[in-house]
Amino acid sequence: MSEFLIANTKIILADTILNHHDVLVSDGIIQKILPAGNRPPVTIVDGKGHYLCPGFIDLHFHGIHTRLVDNGLQDVAEICRILPRYGVTGFLPTVCPLPKGKDVAFLRTLVSGDYTGTEILGFHLEGPFLSLTGALPPEALGGADLDRVKGLMDAAKPYTAIFSISPEFEGIASLLPSMTANNTPAFITHTKGNVSETLTAIAAGACHATHFYDVFYPPDMTEPGVRPCGAVEAIMASPNVSVDFILDGVHVDPIAAKMALQCKGNDKVCLITDANIGAGLGAGRYKFGKEDVTIAAAGAPARLAKSNGLAGSGLTMNLAVKNAVQMLGVDVPLAVKMASANPAKVLRLSNKGTIQEGYDADLILMDKDFNVLKTWINGTCYYQK
Repeated sequence: MSEFLIANTKIILADTILNHHDVLVSDGIIQKILPAGNRPPVTIVDGKGHYLCPGFIDLHFHGIHTRLVDNGLQDVAEICRILPRYGVTGFLPTVCPLPKGKDVAFLRTLVSGDYTGTEILGFHLEGPFLSLTGALPPEALGGADLDRVKGLMDAAKPYTAIFSISPEFEGIASLLPSMTANNTPAFITHTKGNVSETLTAIAAGACHATHFYDVFYPPDMTEPGVRPCGAVEAIMASPNVSVDFILDGVHVDPIAAKMALQCKGNDKVCLITDANIGAGLGAGRYKFGKEDVTIAAAGAPARLAKSNGLAGSGLTMNLAVKNAVQMLGVDVPLAVKMASANPAKVLRLSNKGTIQEGYDADLILMDKDFNVLKTWINGTCYYQK
């Protein structure tokens, strides 16, 4: 039996910081939270006064360092080994759409991998059921094909396939019940949908908006002087829909995230990276398929080298948490919650996202400057600075 005690830390709970307590881990599970000094005879890990946080969960992720999900199995395996250094204990590898048939074959290849490190919590399919491509390839556009949905869901097994859709996509309401079977979330993104179309998609099962505000266009103005309402307003007004943001200071004005916290409360706003190749490496130019991307500084947006258009971010999750504290003015427990407990709720995970007895020992040690010092996944240490 593997058993150890993490002592001398500031434990980050959902809404407070717990001092003078230790965390006992046994066989990958948080067994007890104990008052300091009441220590059983096990290995002691000295946290040296740093934050002990639940592991971060990234709901929308494409790449990091020189690795990209769309490059295939070997890159995904290396991504799983890299992410613990940024405090990510679980994530959704996000797959860009491919032509019908090739998408199923590629997903089956990814699923066949034997991965160690950060846990894959499902595969996020950003397309093909989208109306707007954004930075995605033209293959993102497809028809309302139920057989294609089922084929992708089958290809993802034993993982879950999580679809991102446009609410105005013709026929999407007929596909969403299949996409959301077995309590699976479906995400809204890449949209110019109106209120009615968005509410119809929500009623059919869409429950989360990803990279909210980015590629969320307002409908065309039809009455001069009357600001049109669309997907953004419908999502903000829907109490059961959660949202996530790329909080790098460029993709979205922090005021939008502040407004979401006011509308949604502290339980339904998440942080993501939407990280692209080059994330974690700082300023530089990085190979991205047929076109390079540039990143101006650590955590800055990734931009297409030719057009300067946004193409994901250079964020890592620990920097996203830091930005939440600095840009939104929230305290550390809420910033951490937006990167851990809230994403876990989106994925309907009952055993991850908080430091609580009986939960998986997905834990990170982080200093006051939000640098990750140590990461445990299911009680196993996968990173130590």
